[in-house]
Amino acid sequence: MKIKWILIYLLTFIVLDLGAQGNKSGPAEKDFAGYLFAYFKGNEVKDEAVCYAISKDGYTYLSLNNNNPVLDSKLISSTGGVRDPHILRSEDGKTFYMVVTDMTSSKGWDSNRAMVLLKSNDLVNWTSSVINIQQRYAGQEDLKRVWAPQTIFDPEAGKYMVYWSMKHGDGQDIIYYAYANDDFTDLISEPAVLFMPKNGKSCIDGDIINKNGLYYMFYKTEGHGNGIRLAITDALSSGKWIEQPGYKQQTKDAVEGSCVFKLANQDTYILMYDVYMKGKYQFCESKDLDVFHVVDKEISMNFHPRHGTVVPVTHKELKALTDKWGIPQGFKMPEEKNVY
Repeated sequence: MKIKWILIYLLTFIVLDLGAQGNKSGPAEKDFAGYLFAYFKGNEVKDEAVCYAISKDGYTYLSLNNNNPVLDSKLISSTGGVRDPHILRSEDGKTFYMVVTDMTSSKGWDSNRAMVLLKSNDLVNWTSSVINIQQRYAGQEDLKRVWAPQTIFDPEAGKYMVYWSMKHGDGQDIIYYAYANDDFTDLISEPAVLFMPKNGKSCIDGDIINKNGLYYMFYKTEGHGNGIRLAITDALSSGKWIEQPGYKQQTKDAVEGSCVFKLANQDTYILMYDVYMKGKYQFCESKDLDVFHVVDKEISMNFHPRHGTVVPVTHKELKALTDKWGIPQGFKMPEEKNVY
């Protein structure tokens, strides 16, 4: 009898321990209640700042804070402006990493040398660090610009990879990467080339998503048929990318700043991009990240974003956002779910 109770105790302990370990992984996909769209608004200094919008379905977005910035660019940047916000949820699900271009276009398109790394536990309160590539690393004297950083977890390195495009001298824009430290306050490796098209032409605005163990990178080409193309690899830092044929945008207009995200609890992916000459965004759907079709008629936004990204959020995270900046008119909070 005593052995029986010992076994029951051990089994109970194991179940509880596994449950506790499960909590470390943060919310499951079924726990997501909506989406956060982080964006900036334009090329005036007052518009080069992080703004937020929320959505319940990934199609209809309403701005928070009356479409005003949620962070003061002057406090987090070295230039007084930030652009191209990208937010990544950490592997444990409980921390968010944001990276932005430290730049104001009023000083010129070749004026910036830095990015900003930010960290938060609630999407409301952020700590930040400016990383000036030219000052941080030797051999960067002819660096012209540092654009559109993004972050992804590299399982082979066990670290968060920050990747961005850089232009040196009269050369082309190339996508580089470096690894962040554990606190996400600095870069701890030398910038190395992540990707450059085989034709040697410029590429910017890389955006990577993991699907079934493969990494799909959407990027903008320049100087050889401008548009959004796709390259695939099974190892982020391998340098072995398979460039896919054709362009993924579904318009003849100029585009940039693509972002791809998966709709929660669905097998549908959304590719969105900035149709910057027309002052609008276009949204496309795909099941395989290869063939896309436009869904603009299903999209609604009460603001005009520039290059931004979307991340799924839980009811708790949505509530934190709306507690801080208010519930947008016409937005009905989803029912609360039991999450971690």
